[in-house]
Amino acid sequence: MTAQTRLWLTLAALNGLIAVAAGAFGAHGVSDLKAKDWLRTGAEYQLVHALAVFACFTVWRAGASAAGAAAWLFLIGAAMFSGSLYLMALTSQRWMVLATPVGGLFLLAGWATLAWAILAGGRNASSL
Repeated sequence: MTAQTRLWLTLAALNGLIAVAAGAFGAHGVSDLKAKDWLRTGAEYQLVHALAVFACFTVWRAGASAAGAAAWLFLIGAAMFSGSLYLMALTSQRWMVLATPVGGLFLLAGWATLAWAILAGGRNASSL
């Protein structure tokens, strides 16, 4: 396994860990309803995109090298989207709301890139 692959998979696993922790904290450690909602939304999106990074690895291994770019877009997008929601829920910093839609654009770009990677194939396209 390459260093880049180990990095993607480790970051995907850590994203899953953070998502579960944020969701649990939102469910049990916060009383403010808006904060609960932000933590729930952030956790849902982060967990889905942690799994998407694992899917990128599978597609990349099948020969679609552009899936690597999709993995990075998912990781950056989840950090921006979910991270901004977590910070708003846990602090009084509301300026972070500006990062949320930018993170969402990264997530959308990740899905478009993954779709393109699958359609374009690669070195071993018949196995996709």
